[in-house]
Amino acid sequence: MKDLTTGNPFQVILKFTLPMLFSMIFQQVYSVVDSVVAGQYIGVDALGAVGASQPITAIFIAIAVGTGMGINVVISNFFGAKKYKRVKSTISTSVITVIVMSIILTAFGILTCSPMLKLLSTPSDIFSDAALYLRIYIWGVAFLMLYNAATSIFTALGDSMTPLLFLIFSSVLNIILDVVFVASFHMGVAGVAWATFIAQGLASVLAVVTVFLKVQKIKTANYKKFNMVLLRKIMTIAVPSIMQQSFVSIGQLFVQGRINSFGSVVVAGYSAAFKIQIFILAALGTVSNAISSFTAQNLGAGKKDRMKEGVKIGLKMILCMSMLFFIAGYFFAEPLMRLFMDGKTQASLNGIKVGIGFLHIVTPFYLVICIKFVCDGALRGMEAMKAFMASTFADLISRVVLSFLFSVPFGYIGIWWAWPVGWLIGTSVSGYYCKNQLKKL
Repeated sequence: MKDLTTGNPFQVILKFTLPMLFSMIFQQVYSVVDSVVAGQYIGVDALGAVGASQPITAIFIAIAVGTGMGINVVISNFFGAKKYKRVKSTISTSVITVIVMSIILTAFGILTCSPMLKLLSTPSDIFSDAALYLRIYIWGVAFLMLYNAATSIFTALGDSMTPLLFLIFSSVLNIILDVVFVASFHMGVAGVAWATFIAQGLASVLAVVTVFLKVQKIKTANYKKFNMVLLRKIMTIAVPSIMQQSFVSIGQLFVQGRINSFGSVVVAGYSAAFKIQIFILAALGTVSNAISSFTAQNLGAGKKDRMKEGVKIGLKMILCMSMLFFIAGYFFAEPLMRLFMDGKTQASLNGIKVGIGFLHIVTPFYLVICIKFVCDGALRGMEAMKAFMASTFADLISRVVLSFLFSVPFGYIGIWWAWPVGWLIGTSVSGYYCKNQLKKL
């Protein structure tokens, strides 16, 4: 466990961020490997099937991530203030809450799986595979929720290394099972889904057990295992975060529905390119998460100047990272796309072309979204959730509306351009609120 309120801010943030970055890389291996195996071993239609269900799976991920944000900020604040009894009570309350939420989400997901895919106008030639993949994925939602909760607890306590170890284990297992189930057992799309289910399940169980073993080392008096006051405090942060993440995913549902109308080849090309973008943005997002924990702990400790210094350091770090990802995504777009599609058929070649076009449009604007990430992380850490929500909705609403407007005269290329324009609007709002909030301190 690491106290983020002492030591050189740059060194503290860097040492805290690096394990989170590697953790994210291995976490993203799940979805990337699923798509690579589907595209290379099964075909373009299978890649499209996995991609078509992606906006729906993103909603479940959004709820898990949003809940984790609430858990992380509250525990970070108590840990920074050295209120260890409340830390332990918040942890047990969080785990109980997440288990209940998982049961409700699984039941809801199973009942609405096919209707949601129909609502997205999923092409008929990939519908059955998309529904099969999604149904198996939903049965593993409990594992997704528990793992994200455990990771949030670890990082709130200043431990970003333990989640990395679990992710290395689960990611390697996922790759092995993907290849075995699909290439050897010929299970098709179902094999891709079951590989993720098993790997993620084992990682989540091990992570939760380790959390409680770690918490036992903190010596305190008896504490409440479930505390409604602390639950409300968690939800004060979690609900806006869930709404933010969910509305982003719902917005993506509308965008995906519009993309689906252009046919399965465009769906496949976009899905592959979007996997690359998710990977890059998630990597950049680790700095945002680090700034959130750093800000929350120092807010709890009353070190306001250190918070401001942390934001400046975060901006410098993330802008340097974004330059590297721009070079990789823009100049190596074709080799990256060929990881997903072999280019041996005309459909595959067309899909590669679609994906390259997407990456060439969005990657130059990674510098813009980076600023928003750091500002959003600081706003979460300062518990300024109204400002955080405002910046998110500015980005989301403009991006969804522009996707439909631009696609009328420019086709699917217009949808690609909606991304950078939305980022510019959202970053302007986030930067404004972050600057004002820091001034208030």
